[in-house]
Amino acid sequence: MLEYAMALDVLAKVYAGERLDKDDALALFNSDDLFELGRAASFVAERLHGKRVCYTRNRHINPTNICVNRCRFCAFSRSHGQDGAYGLTVNEILDKLAGTSSHFNELHIVGGLHPDWPFSYYLELISKIKQHYPHVQIKAFTAVEIDHFTKLSGLGLSGTLSELKAHGLDMLPGGGAEIFSETVRARLCPEKIPAGRWLEIHEAAHNLGIRTNATMLYGHIETYEDRVGHLLMLRELQGRTGGFQAFIPLSYQPVTGSAIDVNNYPSGPSGIDDLKTIAVSRLVLDNFPHIKAYWIMLGEKICQLALYFGATDIDGTVIEEKIAHSAGASSSEMLTPDEMVHLIKKAQKEPVERNAVYEEVPCTAK
Repeated sequence: MLEYAMALDVLAKVYAGERLDKDDALALFNSDDLFELGRAASFVAERLHGKRVCYTRNRHINPTNICVNRCRFCAFSRSHGQDGAYGLTVNEILDKLAGTSSHFNELHIVGGLHPDWPFSYYLELISKIKQHYPHVQIKAFTAVEIDHFTKLSGLGLSGTLSELKAHGLDMLPGGGAEIFSETVRARLCPEKIPAGRWLEIHEAAHNLGIRTNATMLYGHIETYEDRVGHLLMLRELQGRTGGFQAFIPLSYQPVTGSAIDVNNYPSGPSGIDDLKTIAVSRLVLDNFPHIKAYWIMLGEKICQLALYFGATDIDGTVIEEKIAHSAGASSSEMLTPDEMVHLIKKAQKEPVERNAVYEEVPCTAK
């Protein structure tokens, strides 16, 4: 009863337009009143965007799964020479794009940290894509990859980002954030850059006019306190730069390939936890334009429900997704624009087609 009363007090602050603090966010995570939480998150989402929900025609490309980091939770990465390891040439990637059956506005490029590829490979990749598809916005390279590129280029962080931007990079995705708690990172992904470096790279991108997204991987060995700390660090950086476009909570996929003992969530996060995390994120991240329900990791039905829990974006058509499906994601690997519009309309929302930087584009889907 005490937790219920505390949660109601917190939600009263939401309706009054007051900012939530750490204790408020923890009270919401610990509350079992999912419906009141969803109602408040929907209130905030509709105050920002009305009934509008975004989607995009996008295409995922993963140039390589060969990675010098072998994070324990990752089922996608391979070592050089291991079965299933691959690396695509620039021309092979252009051939894959030429084979795409439908028009796309956004290209999402992330991959492993290949031990042998020079920085020039990545510059050539994005510049040639821009030459062939000048209308497409390139959202590419996580902060972990950018950190790797700075070592390859010798140009420093700002110089590396500036060079990528000059060759056609439009924005950064939000991957590699995982959970910012250094205690958890030491168990989950000790090979990855620390949280401070991730935040530094995104701040540098914002200062150069490169917009970015942010993520949080939840449902493994973290606690609610870890999640709240992660959200508050993102909110603080957004308050300084305003460069984040969307926050994407990523539901951990524990089915195959993981080397971590997920005692907290042995079967991964539940649908209830997915919806609660979407809602709390919407309420805490009051300076983020969008919370994204990433249908690849949530599945189409939970994604649709998330539109009643504060989500105002469902990502895109994707076409070919490797990372989450390597870990056992059971969702489809692509949705058509018509399927995405149908999903949104059935939730009594208004579908809005966007590009990578959330500019509205003409919608031809039904």
